[in-house]
Amino acid sequence: MIISFARKFIFTAIPKTGTHSVRRALRAHMGPDDWEQVGLFVQRAFPVAELARIGHGHISLAQLRPFLKPEDFEAFFKFAFVRNPFDRFVSYASFITREVGHFDRDPKRFMRYFLANPPMDHILFRPQHEFVADTEGKLLTDYVGRVEEMQQSYDEICGRMGIPVANLEQVNSSRRKDYRDYYDQSLIDGVARLYARDLELFGYEF
Repeated sequence: MIISFARKFIFTAIPKTGTHSVRRALRAHMGPDDWEQVGLFVQRAFPVAELARIGHGHISLAQLRPFLKPEDFEAFFKFAFVRNPFDRFVSYASFITREVGHFDRDPKRFMRYFLANPPMDHILFRPQHEFVADTEGKLLTDYVGRVEEMQQSYDEICGRMGIPVANLEQVNSSRRKDYRDYYDQSLIDGVARLYARDLELFGYEF
């Protein structure tokens, strides 16, 4: 997450949505008193002990809200990026088994394993809406970009904030086939149940 008091924006970093590319672009516009919390590639923490203890940069807007002035939270431009849940699930299964290569050897088997044993406490596995909605399911963001059209979304964000457009770099990317190649109908149905709210809220389908 990045909070810019100078530019008056809040970037919510949803896991597995290209957040490090966006962070790199936004850092050029941060002021000396702005906040960033991140735990990969660089280590930075918010000057708020309770949030710093989280230990990673994937803080939800609901978690942040009590630590900002209400007028700042309401007035700041809040944005995030989302990704097709079917694609994101493949990315998660591949990433979490990368050191032992389980996904590469038998992707469907390990996708079924995670569906049967969903690690809901793992930050990378959590549904995307939990990072940008309140407890009643209402979106707290002013803008939601899409990974599938990331540069276009980022350009629009820059326009909304009045900062120069920049080309996003690829950071922490991996090489895989089209996500649809990893699915059969039972996997499609399982992921659809698991991330039903994300599919509905952000308008995605297989």
